[in-house]
Amino acid sequence: MPLSLLVVDDDQTVRETLVEFFRALGHSARGAGSATEGRRAVAEHAPDIVLVDLHLPDAHGLVLFEALRADDPELGVIFLTGHADVPTAVRAMRQGAIDFLEKPVDLDALETAVVRAAELGRLRREVAVLRARDAGDTGDEPALVPTLDRLVELAARNADAPVLIQGETGTGKGHVARLIHERSDRRALPFVEINCASLSATFLESELFGHERGAFTDAKQAKRGLLEVAGQGTIFLDELAELAPEVQPKLLKVIEEGTFRRLGGTTTLRSAARVICATHQPLEQAVAEGRFRADLFYRLQVLTLTLPTLRERPADIPALARRLLPRGARLADDALAAIVAYPWPGNIRELKNALWRASIFAEGAPIGAAHLGLLGVPTPAPGAAPAAAPVAPGAGVLTLEQAERAAIAAALAATGGNKARAAQALGIARSTLQEKLKRLGLDAA
Repeated sequence: MPLSLLVVDDDQTVRETLVEFFRALGHSARGAGSATEGRRAVAEHAPDIVLVDLHLPDAHGLVLFEALRADDPELGVIFLTGHADVPTAVRAMRQGAIDFLEKPVDLDALETAVVRAAELGRLRREVAVLRARDAGDTGDEPALVPTLDRLVELAARNADAPVLIQGETGTGKGHVARLIHERSDRRALPFVEINCASLSATFLESELFGHERGAFTDAKQAKRGLLEVAGQGTIFLDELAELAPEVQPKLLKVIEEGTFRRLGGTTTLRSAARVICATHQPLEQAVAEGRFRADLFYRLQVLTLTLPTLRERPADIPALARRLLPRGARLADDALAAIVAYPWPGNIRELKNALWRASIFAEGAPIGAAHLGLLGVPTPAPGAAPAAAPVAPGAGVLTLEQAERAAIAAALAATGGNKARAAQALGIARSTLQEKLKRLGLDAA
């Protein structure tokens, strides 16, 4: 597909060579010898892609880039740079540039970069159109709390800054992390995630940074880490409070300097990935206990988002429950009342699992309150008529601890004491259930 390109370079030989190269490929191409000429050409001809030299006679290439992006956030820009300017070009990519090529330019690499830039530009514009189309029609999906929505937009616009997302288990931290990525200039680039609590220190380091052959017993060959896989996209580290102490300084180096080494390697690699972290544990407490580095904590506090619990946003629960219903399921009025009254210690994840479980027992009928089995009320056998509605917190004025205790007891009773299945039914991790059992004095049960 023919493209429209603009080459902004004060070197006439380079400029004319690239213009002729693109025209020979069947594209429309023109040149500009300065930032001022470049802005004028973009305004007049609206090119698909602009190639910008970092050193222009009347302005730095980054200044031109920022001006062009302000006029058209979806414009594809590729930088042409000398070797010494690579760090500057990498910073520009973090701000939304699509690629950079070192001079003298390899024409085959340039053609590949332009094709990729055109595809990314098309995707960016499609996303923008869809977002504009859907902006006035959100259906029954509840909006984010206004303050939180503004913070998400702020985090998306400042795509070079690390983000720390805090909130109880099940509040949607992973969803918000992906939302920040999808609203940012990196949305067409990879989004990769890793759970810091699920791996040992060695394997976590290997997954994050990669390893060289022979770095440890099972390292039969070299492997790229998720930082390399992410490229200029986003890497999401969940359960950050569980990050092994020996890995923390290496993550700090990535955030501060954009560099790392593979496990067992000696070569310094660069990362332009945006780092988003999440935790359900207070990091201040982890710092005070010596489990988390203070310097890493302060570095991550550039943008902090704290997600509200469901009990803090009861007005959102009816719309959220309807959106989370399995396809074809319906909620009876008594079920909706019970859902709003229940404190949902497992938050959105617990609500989603409860609705999924209740839809199975309802067998196509409207989901009644008894189908939900909240607060220790036995779930009816398949086909049985719904019993009386479960006791809701408002009726008996239960404390949150009493409600949590009742929910856990009901889950354990329903699963025959199987803690793994009980945790799954509650929508929480098994380790979280163990913590709650210990805190509530139920661990011996």
